[in-house]
Amino acid sequence: MIFLSISIFLLIAYAWLILYYRKSWRQIPDFKPAHTSSGRLPFISIIIAARNEEKNIGKCIESIVHQTYPANKFEIIVTDDHSTDNTVSIVQSFQNENVRLLHLSDFIEDQELNSYKKKSIDTALKFAKGDLIVTTDADCIAPEKWIETLAAFCKQKLPVFVALPVAFTDPLPADSFLKKLFKIFQSLDFMSLQGITGASVFKKIHAMCNGANLAYEKEVFFEVGGFEGIDDLASGDDMLLMHKIQKKYSEEIMFLKSKDVIVKTQAAETLKEFMNQRIRWASKADRYTDRKITAVLVLVYLLNAWLLILGIISFFNLNAFYLFLISVFIKTFVELLFLFPVAKFFDKQKQLWWFLPAQPFHIVYTVIAGWLGKFGSYEWKGRRVK
Repeated sequence: MIFLSISIFLLIAYAWLILYYRKSWRQIPDFKPAHTSSGRLPFISIIIAARNEEKNIGKCIESIVHQTYPANKFEIIVTDDHSTDNTVSIVQSFQNENVRLLHLSDFIEDQELNSYKKKSIDTALKFAKGDLIVTTDADCIAPEKWIETLAAFCKQKLPVFVALPVAFTDPLPADSFLKKLFKIFQSLDFMSLQGITGASVFKKIHAMCNGANLAYEKEVFFEVGGFEGIDDLASGDDMLLMHKIQKKYSEEIMFLKSKDVIVKTQAAETLKEFMNQRIRWASKADRYTDRKITAVLVLVYLLNAWLLILGIISFFNLNAFYLFLISVFIKTFVELLFLFPVAKFFDKQKQLWWFLPAQPFHIVYTVIAGWLGKFGSYEWKGRRVK
């Protein structure tokens, strides 16, 4: 009876939350830019922190250089974080006055840091000419109307911080069947996070974002002290900064829902890389000042941990097995209701066929990553981080 009671309580709370996210996502209007005069457009600084990204940095810069936004209205600042490959030479190969290269080593000497990425962004901000700062990652590809649409949104809505959508690229034709499934799983998992991001920011429930695609006013960054107080943690250049800004500008934090601003990034190639990424994301959870998101994370973790426990007990108890199957079905059904409109926005409806088979792995990885994010360590850009 106790097993049934725990399952009912957790499933009802979780279902209510996910269905509320679904309703909220559907209420976000698709942004349509109004006509603006090019003479009144803001100057924008796009910052990319890069470390050993020779496979990606060229494509990333190429996608930004060819934006529809006027070339004299934006700049790209790449901060190289001690790369040992050809990252620097690739950046230097762009004979474009919009592209600037900084070497982090010139600013920290032999100083040991725990957050090289935050220091890279902070360094670039000191040289940025734009009033609006946009950050993305070196393995990202931006659509051609990315900056144009963002600038129009900022002019019309006057936000101080904007979370924008991110999606994983589709598997490559050359990928093996198992690798394709692995990347589809990541895409589904990440897409659900993006849907929750949009819904929560739009409804002011709690604050979420992803550093691969976000924007904020430079003046506000320095006003809240930038990364001061959160620079001891390797991760968190996005959400922890967002939470600092939220304390002062809760109504001016917004989500831009438009297909024209979906930045695409790479899924992890290996299970080790995937787990390191998810552990890194989980590692900053206990530093969130937004208690509402903490409550959400606790609920999600408890449900998945309970389902894992039920799954283990199922090997010895037939009733627990039935309860496990019913619980997983309910969880899957509710999540699919949420993901349908989100997948339509990202044009990934076909991937939903793999959602049910992915549930067992999702449950296991959520529990493991959440635990190791608090008590373990991870590897990021060739560095071991606690």
